[in-house]
Amino acid sequence: MKNQKFSEYFNSWLYGKDGYYANYKQIGKQGDFYTSVSSSSFFGGSIAKRIVDKINSNELPNNTTILEIGAHHGYLLADIIQFIYTLKPELLSTLTFAIIERFDSLKQKQKEYLQQSFGEAIKLVHYDDISKVKLPHAFLVANEIFDAFPCELVFTKNDQLQLAYVQDHKIDFKKCEDKNIIEHCKKYKITKGEIGIGYKEFANTICTNIKKFEFVTFDYGDNYPRNDFSTRIYAKHEVFPIFEKNLELSSLYANSDITYDVNFKYLEDIFKELNVELVEYKTQMTALVDFGIIELLELLKEKADENTYLRESQKAKLLLEPTGMGDRFKALIIRK
Repeated sequence: MKNQKFSEYFNSWLYGKDGYYANYKQIGKQGDFYTSVSSSSFFGGSIAKRIVDKINSNELPNNTTILEIGAHHGYLLADIIQFIYTLKPELLSTLTFAIIERFDSLKQKQKEYLQQSFGEAIKLVHYDDISKVKLPHAFLVANEIFDAFPCELVFTKNDQLQLAYVQDHKIDFKKCEDKNIIEHCKKYKITKGEIGIGYKEFANTICTNIKKFEFVTFDYGDNYPRNDFSTRIYAKHEVFPIFEKNLELSSLYANSDITYDVNFKYLEDIFKELNVELVEYKTQMTALVDFGIIELLELLKEKADENTYLRESQKAKLLLEPTGMGDRFKALIIRK
């Protein structure tokens, strides 16, 4: 393996020919990690209620596109569709549902699952890349995509910024010569940690190609730097910090998930610089409550038997727990 920046190594780990995301992987109990989607269908349900409310208030038209970025199996989009049907069934005949997915194997899984779930009741479109999306209006949703963008690793030694390189699965640091990275670290007071790569290009593409939208994205992270390394590897529900002693990256490479905490302040600044109408940063708990998860659970209580309500409400609590997903996951809501 050639000597390369950590961002290149990270990218090939996840997106290379035989990368982790190049082939279908289970999420949840049988996979390497849990997500909000695998925890409760009310995650997607809350987003669906947000969509319906935006349409009811004429902030989005009833023929808009619901676009998921990074849909994996299609579970989140399916939950959104199911709850839209519950709340306002006539919208299924006017809305377009779309997924951005670069891998053909995942596209096929998504098409099969959504076809089995909804048949011809929905219109489904696939895009290979965000650059291919050109729409007058849309509602965009993404769960844990920014922590899958490549990142650089930096740390400061003797007042000098060091940048990570990888050769033969071994990480080494060298003096950073990249002025953009040096300025970024100064601006955000980063002395040690990760710098996400590609955020600006992604945000600019959305704002250029979609005239009017609301974008809701959830991810691990904070709006301040931790000044520590958060990069970690998930394998069969075990977590391995990137610099754990005696960790063999060669055995984990492309066979397990690699991720890091997102700097939400950086993301906020990027979208604000693009002059969008609104940028809101919230905990997942606050966002889902604002979207209407409590009202949905109350509706379930009215319609379902007690056992169903208790089972589903317990699952939904996982999304809201202040010591768990409710606080560790954050939401960014962007409106143009």
